[in-house]
Amino acid sequence: MADIPLHAGPPAPAPAPAPELLHPKHAFGTRTLDFSRQIALMAIINRTPDSFYDGGRTFGLEAAIAASQQAVNDGADWVDIGGAPFAPGPAIPAAEEAARIVPVIEEVRNFSDVVISADTFLPEVAEQAIKAGANVINDTTGLRNRDLAAVIAQTGAHVVITHSLAEPRQVLGRPTYGDVVTEVVEFLLRQVDRALSLGIGEDRILVDPGHDLNKNTLHSLEITRRFNEIAGLGYPALAAVSNKDFIGETLNLPKHERVDGSLAAAVMCAMGGARILRMHNVAASRSAINVVEAVMGWREPAYLLHNMGEANQP
Repeated sequence: MADIPLHAGPPAPAPAPAPELLHPKHAFGTRTLDFSRQIALMAIINRTPDSFYDGGRTFGLEAAIAASQQAVNDGADWVDIGGAPFAPGPAIPAAEEAARIVPVIEEVRNFSDVVISADTFLPEVAEQAIKAGANVINDTTGLRNRDLAAVIAQTGAHVVITHSLAEPRQVLGRPTYGDVVTEVVEFLLRQVDRALSLGIGEDRILVDPGHDLNKNTLHSLEITRRFNEIAGLGYPALAAVSNKDFIGETLNLPKHERVDGSLAAAVMCAMGGARILRMHNVAASRSAINVVEAVMGWREPAYLLHNMGEANQP
């Protein structure tokens, strides 16, 4: 009996329309990601004593370095390192924030060519982080600061432009939107234009609608459902859904029981065009991404055995 070809006839259309990206391939140092054919997995390392998810588990330097190494071993393409949470609280001085994240960036760069982003909105911190080896500034203010934009433009780093109504650490009353997705898209378009006008290259821009950032659960669910409108901007879109409150409120579960719900939301966003998934649970997220990429026809299965021989299983 002749071998059965993997693909009989012309390739089937993708199960979901892929976004038309202005620049599908992005070079981050020595690593290039082709967002037309892959979904990057961003691991989260927080050097804060009051981090949203782990409550300070990776606040210590050695713990943060070890967690970064484990994330890379578990299949992360990207490590996002932050020293200041978004949640309301006192401002963290730039020197202190830099002291938290720069040593971790240096160590990660020493052992891996993984993409590294610094989760900061302070120009002084961004400059030191890029010198230490960061490729990306993950800015949760949406590039409101011209000085931060100047650092990014001058160094040639990438930037993640994130939507939020208020700056990090600020208290905000009940957020209201007429149409949350439309308003997020309009904000991102304005800030992308701002980035371009300030000298940041079009091929260096990524966008994030900011799930839960000054948004309630219904807002975040709507963004997840209509993620294709975010991806439709033409820039690689990041979905940061991991263990967030909209997952917890939907399922009535505490943070450490939200993994399954987080994976479901992440896959929904990926099928809507998200090309970077920011996740805490790296190994589980790697498996989910690999299945999505295989379904999309971008990745071959690890092996083929089931119903591939002369005598087959039902």
